[in-house]
Amino acid sequence: MHPLMLPTIPARRRRPTLSLPTAGLLFCMASCMAAGAVVGAARAAEPLPTFAVPGSEPQMQRLNALHALHHGGAFSDCTLWDPWLPHATLWTGREPVARYRASLLRRRIDSEGYVAMQQHRGMAHSDGWPFPAWQQSTGSGWHFSVAGDEWGVQQLGLKALQSAAGWEIEGATVEGIDPGRGLLLKATADSVTITTPPLHCGTIVAPFVRLEWGASGLPAGAMARMEWQLKGEAWQPAGGVAFPAPPADGSLQYANVPLYRQSGYAGIVTRYRIALPAASGASISLKSVLTAIDSRHPITNSLFVRASCETFLWTHDLAFLRDNLPRMRQALAFALDEFRVRETGHVHVPWVGHDGRSGLEFTSGEKKLLPGLGVGNNYWDLLPFGGDDALATIYLTDALDSLAAVEEGVAAHPEWNMPADPRAVAAADLRRLASDVRTDFQARFWNRETGRFNGWIDGEGRAYDYGFTFVNLEAISYSLATPAQAAEIFAWLDGQRLVAGDTSQGADIYHWRYAPRATTRRNIETYAWMWSGPETIPWGGQVQDGGAVLGFSYFDLMARLTTLGPDDAWQRLEEILTWFAEVQGEGGYRRYYSATSGRGTLQGGGTAGGLGVDAEFLESVLVPQVMLYGFLGFQPTVDGCTIAPRLPSAWPELSVEGILIHDQRIAVTASRSGGVTVRRTDAGSAALAITCSGTTHVLPLEADASVAFPAQQGSP
Repeated sequence: MHPLMLPTIPARRRRPTLSLPTAGLLFCMASCMAAGAVVGAARAAEPLPTFAVPGSEPQMQRLNALHALHHGGAFSDCTLWDPWLPHATLWTGREPVARYRASLLRRRIDSEGYVAMQQHRGMAHSDGWPFPAWQQSTGSGWHFSVAGDEWGVQQLGLKALQSAAGWEIEGATVEGIDPGRGLLLKATADSVTITTPPLHCGTIVAPFVRLEWGASGLPAGAMARMEWQLKGEAWQPAGGVAFPAPPADGSLQYANVPLYRQSGYAGIVTRYRIALPAASGASISLKSVLTAIDSRHPITNSLFVRASCETFLWTHDLAFLRDNLPRMRQALAFALDEFRVRETGHVHVPWVGHDGRSGLEFTSGEKKLLPGLGVGNNYWDLLPFGGDDALATIYLTDALDSLAAVEEGVAAHPEWNMPADPRAVAAADLRRLASDVRTDFQARFWNRETGRFNGWIDGEGRAYDYGFTFVNLEAISYSLATPAQAAEIFAWLDGQRLVAGDTSQGADIYHWRYAPRATTRRNIETYAWMWSGPETIPWGGQVQDGGAVLGFSYFDLMARLTTLGPDDAWQRLEEILTWFAEVQGEGGYRRYYSATSGRGTLQGGGTAGGLGVDAEFLESVLVPQVMLYGFLGFQPTVDGCTIAPRLPSAWPELSVEGILIHDQRIAVTASRSGGVTVRRTDAGSAALAITCSGTTHVLPLEADASVAFPAQQGSP
């Protein structure tokens, strides 16, 4: 199952059955995909950049077609895709630049500094992933309106409450239930209390209580209070836990009240009570109240920082940086503090349900579900990454490197007049911390027995290794693996050595052709509790258990280029392009992987399966980027770009036409015999410093201007 798929759960049950069917897996990517959810969606009028290699025209034709097929849908406001879609699209045109500029500037960051996921409405923390929902645990929820809850209505069968029966409301009168705003109250006393009906809910599945509500007529800065009652005990705490009341303009707002931080919040909750002091005369709308799993992901801050840095480096948009730099610094500061990175040298996730333990327990052959354990931390959301989290540490290190590059530019250009910020960290300190994290990563997460990286280490000290190819390849791509570790990883992936206990070994690791299996060892015991029947799905029939995702072949290609050289990377890319030609020849992905093909089960657009290539797999656009970032070695910088080609021996040259950088178009040709030539294809408005082989030239501003770097002695 891909991270964007959910099981059907019976609606309106306070304590739903938790076993999951093997069928009935439903698509849940509603609003996040509003712009660009479908492969091949119409794109801007600007022509898409192209790749050209003399002598490899058929392969380049396929590669350009693959790029065009996936580029049109490569946009999302959801933070999950921040490290991939901006990386793949910012250099291609002004429309992607404008969309990501606006998207990143409006990305929600809460008062503590956590960057919201901005996925569609769910039934958990409002700024986190949409599930696990309260219906998938022993939690409770009350919905007086389901307007706008497309995901909840469609996937969980939500129905709005028709009355306030069972609620205790003091200091206000009920004026009805509005289909859009929910329960309508009018305060008749200075103090209003709203008490839920009785419930029976363990605090482990209710670290937050989430409200969606609004009010008008409250004083500015008004605060509300949340109290709770544990089984057999009185209301506590005495003064309640304070949290902001909704703004006085009447707009509906979320409140995620973090009760898990209170020392007395442990056990079975039987009721919640919301108090609004100084509310006389106010109108109150209560749309929903629910117990919320902490569905935040510890990667969002790192991903947002990376995307924001890339946006600036590609655009040199000083206004964007001036507006967003304080937010970037705030986001990184939160991640460093919340996950104790300076103290531990890695990301340690302290949140309830995120300690890395499985939500499935096996005793004497019997399976027991542990609601509240195994909450997802990233794209692979059924797997309980957490505790000491390798993937989150990889992304955090990348964010440190990315922000360091921007901070170096800010320090070198005081004329930019960037805002002073006490949270700013000097670039040298960011790079030093990144180096420390790399050193810790290489020792902490390396599994000497299997010769590859573990995915995470749980709160009890147990390491988890299911042959996570994505963890290992991204570790190499982001320079967290030593050369020796990288060599060991590829010896495993390429079948030069077999790992005992693995389900997939040797050539079978690339059984799906376009990418390695996401995992190489069968996993039927380590998941979030709501994924309770993994053994009922065959090996390779679920993306996170032996399946494969096309987009992450990019990291395979980049890691091969670094570790095994350009010839090896080109051989792997040729195999992907041969597969793609066969797919297109049979009418596209859906026909090629039809139910009768026997080639595997394709997921996307409402169906479950083990193979992710289209529909919600927006990251498929990454694969062609190896031409720009890999073989051409192109990287945007504060003042221009660097170019460090690594051409396969079969290529006489590589040309990339239509690169948009700092709002101007250039074409780059790298030749095995003639060095590198950079040609401007439109008139520029700012100087562009090009660095290649240690030499820097400034590209003249006029159209068709060019600069050339001679071949270096000993270069390929």
